[in-house]
Amino acid sequence: MNTQTTTTTAPAVEIEGLSKSFGEHLAMHPLDLEIRENEFFSILGPSGCGKTTLMRMITGFETPSGGRVRLGGADVTDVPTRNHDLNMLFQSYALFPHLTVFDNVVFELRVRRVPKAEADRRAREALELVKLAHLGDRKPDQLSGGQRQRVALARAVVSGPKVVLLDEPLGALDQQLRKEMQYELKRMQREVGITFIYVTHDQEEALTMSDRIAVMSEGVVQQVAGPEDIYNRPETRFVAGFIGSCNLLDVTVPAGAAGQEVGAVLEGVGVLPGVLAEDVHREQAATLLLLRPERIDVRRGGDGVPGTVETLTFLGEEWHVHLAVSGRTIKVSLPSLVKERDLPGLAVGEELRIGWRPEDARIVIR
Repeated sequence: MNTQTTTTTAPAVEIEGLSKSFGEHLAMHPLDLEIRENEFFSILGPSGCGKTTLMRMITGFETPSGGRVRLGGADVTDVPTRNHDLNMLFQSYALFPHLTVFDNVVFELRVRRVPKAEADRRAREALELVKLAHLGDRKPDQLSGGQRQRVALARAVVSGPKVVLLDEPLGALDQQLRKEMQYELKRMQREVGITFIYVTHDQEEALTMSDRIAVMSEGVVQQVAGPEDIYNRPETRFVAGFIGSCNLLDVTVPAGAAGQEVGAVLEGVGVLPGVLAEDVHREQAATLLLLRPERIDVRRGGDGVPGTVETLTFLGEEWHVHLAVSGRTIKVSLPSLVKERDLPGLAVGEELRIGWRPEDARIVIR
């Protein structure tokens, strides 16, 4: 008789009932969260949402008001920060200006008394990972902003921590360099196999790099999911409105089960098709999320909801069209090729018809 033993690996980070109060103000509501081994996990939300407070409690810089933090299965809630097996990367980079690039990277290993030959080898490998091995003799002030950011990342991973926390590290870079570094960070994370926890308010960064995203608002985690689910299947009104562009319409929906196609009533317009994101036990007011402006079909004449063109904005690859629909503004994104082919000569003031597939309109209650 054959027996098979299944081993399970503890999450890289496990958060249980974690909360934080400042006086009578509850800055973070009790939270349960698991971050997996070798995962690129982003904590996303606007300023003041609690994401930095959460990060500081994971690192041990902030004492929780309640709950526990575990790293690799070990409870570190009351353990000093210096004994946590993690490193941090800040927007400021915090490089030593008087040391060379190589010495900045190898510094932590020397403090830990790693033998010189091994420390030098690991520092060289870290610099090769960030493609800066040829600049090891330079000082930080001889580097560009992007190069300094790479040095800081090499220093963060050189000791092989289980977790690296990144606090908006790309904020000081220009837009083009930020885009390049997004892909570089993801590449490097995959190569080193270390769990990255990335704190940001930038939706594009989170969508581009993350395996999963936790969206926060006012100290509450609204949704945890992969980028595609966060974008296409938001679970709350906040997530739909915060991630990308989304049309939010207040409607009344009948009772039904999650995943069921129903007709939602929009005042002044009529019955619109959509799919319930959750069980609805009685007829009630809800929010119809037209899952993104690019999901809406636009045509001249025929069936559909009538709307009048308010504005037309050209953005190169696409046009943004705002339509007045019974006192509301509906946002539509049209690829430039589609507009040229199907709507030549489109002008402000013209009446169009819009529609969408039921599965592209998501109905939530929260």
